[in-house]
Amino acid sequence: MDKAFATAVMPTLSTKKASARVALVDMKEPARSTLAECFRQFGIESISLNGNSTERLKKEKFEACVIKLGPTAQAVMESARTSPSNSRIVLYAVGGSAQDAMSYSKYGINAIFHEPIERPAVLKLVRATQMLVLHELRRYVRVPVITEISLVFNDGRKVTATSIEISSGGMSLRSADDIAIGQSGEVSFALLTLPRVWIRCAVTWHNVNGKTFGIRFDNQDERRFRVKEWVDAYLEG
Repeated sequence: MDKAFATAVMPTLSTKKASARVALVDMKEPARSTLAECFRQFGIESISLNGNSTERLKKEKFEACVIKLGPTAQAVMESARTSPSNSRIVLYAVGGSAQDAMSYSKYGINAIFHEPIERPAVLKLVRATQMLVLHELRRYVRVPVITEISLVFNDGRKVTATSIEISSGGMSLRSADDIAIGQSGEVSFALLTLPRVWIRCAVTWHNVNGKTFGIRFDNQDERRFRVKEWVDAYLEG
């Protein structure tokens, strides 16, 4: 799995006045300092939460939250997602793989920082998701979210994949299977407040080895409007 779901171009960075807050839950040094420094480059203030993180996430407003996958992660995610203030919080996981994140799919993890925490990879991932954290939503039409995706192609082949990003028109995915451009069929998935939906789709692009690929929803399938409504609500939340 890639170090981060992000583009390869690194921006020219400058320190900005903080306009959003990210909760760093039970993060140890030096990872805490590295994360805080990288978020600060994009105008995002880091707040360390230790011990009382679930209570603070219920009562205080944060735009994002970084949580290490492990025994306490579920309680923290549950606290954030059920809080009126933080139900649309951007959730970053630390450690594990996309497959590990499937255990928490009901909470809608948006992206993963892989261990060991390294500054270049962290900067790349924060850069890729900063618009969502900062609510500059008119410039951000895709939602990074990790959940399990099922695909049934017209030839009967069934594939399980992991989502990377979703928009009202399609998705980018990762799978262990080889996926060819032009294949068509039906995709199904569920997302937080969106119950499972089935939509006709076609594969429109893939990388060299076919493991990362994109699908476009069928414009004639009215079920895609349920996804558009979910994306619009997520970005406006």
